[in-house]
Amino acid sequence: MNLSAKPNDYSAYPDAVGRFGDYGGRYVAETLMPLVLDLGEAYAAAKADPEFQAGLAGYLKTYVGRPSPLYFAARLSAHFGARIYLKREELNHTGSHKINNCMGQILLAQRMGKTRIIAETGAGQHGVATATACALFGLPCVVYMGALDVERQAPNVLRMNMLGAEVRPVTSGAATLKDAMNEAMRDWVTNVHDTYYLIGSVAGPHPYPVMVRDFQRVIGVEARAQILEIEGRLPDAVVACVGGGSNAMGLFHPFLDDEGVRIYGVEAAGDGLATDRHAAAINGGRPGVLHGNKTYLIQDDEGQIQEAHSISAGLDYPGIGPEHSWLHDVGRATYLSATDDEAVEALRLLTRLEGIIPALESAHALARLPQVAAEVGQDGVIVLNLSGRGDKDLDSVAAYLERRA
Repeated sequence: MNLSAKPNDYSAYPDAVGRFGDYGGRYVAETLMPLVLDLGEAYAAAKADPEFQAGLAGYLKTYVGRPSPLYFAARLSAHFGARIYLKREELNHTGSHKINNCMGQILLAQRMGKTRIIAETGAGQHGVATATACALFGLPCVVYMGALDVERQAPNVLRMNMLGAEVRPVTSGAATLKDAMNEAMRDWVTNVHDTYYLIGSVAGPHPYPVMVRDFQRVIGVEARAQILEIEGRLPDAVVACVGGGSNAMGLFHPFLDDEGVRIYGVEAAGDGLATDRHAAAINGGRPGVLHGNKTYLIQDDEGQIQEAHSISAGLDYPGIGPEHSWLHDVGRATYLSATDDEAVEALRLLTRLEGIIPALESAHALARLPQVAAEVGQDGVIVLNLSGRGDKDLDSVAAYLERRA
């Protein structure tokens, strides 16, 4: 911990070993430590290199299609009684925010001389974005994906295969994102010389949480400039769904020093926080260590990691990024939750009011708009990150509605 930093001195975090207060760090096996140290040094050098940053900015503009629009949702605003703007990340190439981070990390992997890329994915959007970046640069790609997620995200599996990636189903554990990440880490330590592990969220050992956040900050940087241009002031609140939390951290970070901006993350409550079928690490968990970092986790009294549940494959993870844990503890961000039922209803509402089908992940953030709108009032301004498009989820939603009926 950086003991000289004030609690609200957000620029002082993480410290040199990647800790956000009590969270983050590098909890890895001895065989992995040289890899994460090398990665940390390589990222620090790339971050300070104007040529690297210019190259990344060029790809984000001409290939990804940035900046993404900030859209005033008039009918949604009238429905909830506040001025609601949607940051349209689902309009990016590949259909989500994930490509922002993948473009940054693929350029870093090339800079490091790595010739093979591996990744994990839940909803498949990170896998698609990784496969896309690998196709662009002609690199072999292996994507680990829980067998359950392979089944419920079949359209994205097809996309990855068409892009030339090998999708490896993982059947261990609950066969979801946590288990896919376990297998990817095993692959990484086995193939240390040529392989780059492209993590998709603000999780994992340092430098991944800060590196992924930095590559996703473009969301918040753009949104901040756009809302100032449109409204002439900052928003009263920013809102995003949180699993591991990369889309949320990308939106939140540029607003951390703006004390008048309320920050809301929305976790997946699954069947309800009172059940054992949810994925709300902060609202239903406690601190522990998983996948190389200390953070809030869903675990039993003995510290064993519990299986998470959400209708959303991208939020179906028993942990959360360590920076989110720290922001919760210091009180800078508020973490709410939404159930499967609430997320599906929010998806249907946005679809019918605005003609936009959101991803189930984003629908969790949409589900808490009534509460946030009540907090900011009728003249309040809300920016919500629409992190992905929902065509990948239509089969899951249809099956869910049929079971409920």
